[in-house]
Amino acid sequence: MKIFKHLAFAGAMLAGTATTAQEQFITIGTGGQTGVYFVVGQSICRLVNRGTADHNLKCTAPSTGGSIANINAIMAGDMDMGVAQSDWQFHAYNGTSEFEGNQFSDLRAVFSVHGEPFTVIARADAGIATFADLQGKRVNIGNPGSGQYATMQVVMDALDWTMDDFALASELKPAEQAAALGDNKVDAIIYTVGHPNGSIQEAVSTVDAVLIPVTGPEIDQLIADNPYYAAASIPGGMYEGSPDATSTFGVKATFVTSASVDDEVVYQVVKAVFDNFDRFKRLHPAFENLTEEEMISDGLSAPLHPGAERYYKERGWM
Repeated sequence: MKIFKHLAFAGAMLAGTATTAQEQFITIGTGGQTGVYFVVGQSICRLVNRGTADHNLKCTAPSTGGSIANINAIMAGDMDMGVAQSDWQFHAYNGTSEFEGNQFSDLRAVFSVHGEPFTVIARADAGIATFADLQGKRVNIGNPGSGQYATMQVVMDALDWTMDDFALASELKPAEQAAALGDNKVDAIIYTVGHPNGSIQEAVSTVDAVLIPVTGPEIDQLIADNPYYAAASIPGGMYEGSPDATSTFGVKATFVTSASVDDEVVYQVVKAVFDNFDRFKRLHPAFENLTEEEMISDGLSAPLHPGAERYYKERGWM
């Protein structure tokens, strides 16, 4: 009888080992913990992990440096998927801008998520009313590797500005910038992000601050010349100190992967999101107005991954 029990226990242990061996771990690159990218990755993983018993996928979504860092990690094979601004998806796939000489032709689109206005928020006492007023001020332009840092470079190039145009150009991460504004270490912060955003909420609750419009002929030209940019507006009353809508331009947050990631893996991730679409939309206010139609087309400049395409065709969306 004892022998039978030992054999049964050993069998159970072996079965458990076999089950564990079948589990496949996938990693999604996100962004700073106060940003919406982090919520996107965590939300997708939450939905994927609800179905682990069916598909054996286990998902993690650590905080990262943002768009460009995520694309580079996917290219290097260090991450399976990630969130990236639509402009950096375009540049990575086409080998332009920051990706000149480092084209990622195996980059694949999965879907887009929320819109991301290029956002400037300034201390009310800093004497900043327009984007041009940032000259001579202390400005946080974002951490290298983030989409906001790279997009700020694009805007500066369009205006023929350099870092010398600022009294200080700091490179703080999103989690640090609100405190810097409140502590009067910077006059303004730049953030390409979905709204409402926790970091900006924190900033306006700490110090009197206002959203600054980003408009003008140079911005109009950027929008006209680049399919991944669009005019955008941050609704009035969303943040204290900015009762009126603020005009700017923006990009889309997109979810990307590599052609080398298995079709079935991508299929199951897409299925987890769209089979639970109402649940997904409740996970952050920036997701509330998402539609399936826009998510499978807007802001996607790399080819669709075959795993995603298979799901969309099954649903009759393509």
